[in-house]
Amino acid sequence: MSFQFKTLNNKIIKCSKCKRLVNFRRKIAKEKRKQYINEKYWGKPITGFGDVGGKILLVGLAPAAHGGNRTGRVFTGDRSADFLYKCLYKAKMSNQPTSKNKKDGLKLYNTYVTTALKCVPPGDKPTSLELKTCFKYFKQEIDLLKNIKIIVALGKIAFDACIQFYKENYFLKNKNYLFAHSAKYQLPDKKILIGCYHPSPRNVNTKRINLNKMVKLFKNAKKIII
Repeated sequence: MSFQFKTLNNKIIKCSKCKRLVNFRRKIAKEKRKQYINEKYWGKPITGFGDVGGKILLVGLAPAAHGGNRTGRVFTGDRSADFLYKCLYKAKMSNQPTSKNKKDGLKLYNTYVTTALKCVPPGDKPTSLELKTCFKYFKQEIDLLKNIKIIVALGKIAFDACIQFYKENYFLKNKNYLFAHSAKYQLPDKKILIGCYHPSPRNVNTKRINLNKMVKLFKNAKKIII
């Protein structure tokens, strides 16, 4: 990882700009979920993770309360992560089908994963000001990830956050960008945004998303960058 990336990640981890988010992430780290009562929660902002030279960027809205906020790594340690990495492994985008903790040996191939918002928000709903504040870090990540060709937004809320980010930073015109699984849109900086159902237990249990559907989307994304 480059010096610039390390500097950025250190800035993200030390950030305390949004008091509501700071208080909430710390509250969760103290009032732990029963099954993790003996674990020390991370309780700080979450940085991106993966291949900084990769061409595919996966974007979630924010860290999960007892996933990333507990483990210190995005999409790690919860059921959404379990399903996501099963799919990434099957699509040959990771070296293993699980993401349990920061020391589990996980590696991503040609892929980087991050969140638009770096802290867990109450009710999974950040304010527009919180998002706008965090977009400064997201912009720096995009600038440093020089090879990115594809952005896969994991869930409608992450998709909407990406559209808002591009409207604010890249003069994206007010055109209707409708979320749908596998929907593709060209962005002003020539990247392609792909909508993807969130790998949540709810979406998996209701069969909105399944292994084959998500693996197919990832494989199609890989074909675009060949």
